[in-house]
Amino acid sequence: MQQGRYYLLALLVLLLDRVSKLWISARLAPGESIAVWPGVLHITAHENAGAAFGLLQGARFFFLLITVVVIFAILWYLPRAMRQSAWLAVSLALILGGALGNFVDRAATGRVIDFIDVRIIHYPIFNVADSAITIGAALWFWTALRRTDRSAVGESGKE
Repeated sequence: MQQGRYYLLALLVLLLDRVSKLWISARLAPGESIAVWPGVLHITAHENAGAAFGLLQGARFFFLLITVVVIFAILWYLPRAMRQSAWLAVSLALILGGALGNFVDRAATGRVIDFIDVRIIHYPIFNVADSAITIGAALWFWTALRRTDRSAVGESGKE
């Protein structure tokens, strides 16, 4: 059952993403905003037909295709990653859950629902899935750097 925890993490991310987006959609009209911490953090209903930072607006088929490829690649690699490193498996589970969350939006409407609006740094509005993908990618990168460092130390005999 140890393997199941990574799939459970991906499912948890997907569920948190879906519930949060459904809640926002039911309570706020597009463009409507609620200040959680005025000038710093707002909840703002926004729909994005593109990628991060609004890039490639309207490229729905492209995003769906890329997401399907990424999902299948992660599903193929995750069992191997579990044997290599728990952190690598966690990173892939976060990316998987986030990819699935945004995929559901794109498949249903062609747009992703965003709502986390960090205004203090004028950052693009994002969602739970985007956060999971970003954290997963950073963790994956960190894991890769650690593995590279250990390989270099091991090769030099200073381990």
